[in-house]
Amino acid sequence: MAKTRADSGRNPVLATRDDVIGILGNVDAEKMVEILELKPSVADVEDALLWLGGDRDVFGAEPPLKGAASRIVTILTEEEEEAAARAG
Repeated sequence: MAKTRADSGRNPVLATRDDVIGILGNVDAEKMVEILELKPSVADVEDALLWLGGDRDVFGAEPPLKGAASRIVTILTEEEEEAAARAG
């Protein structure tokens, strides 16, 4: 897996609201609260962005996302999944 700046130290850098906006762009206020409640690291947010962007090649044969990064992806895609379930 690609290393990010939060991976290099023992104490990961926790993402702030500004970090989330800087990485993911404008996020719905309700989703922002959910994301920040996870206390994700900057690396978690970056990993979620890579996953959402379809850059799974970066992850190679590694296991799927886990922890906060996985939950961020779920938060950001749950409306899409609900709409697909209703349509299908």
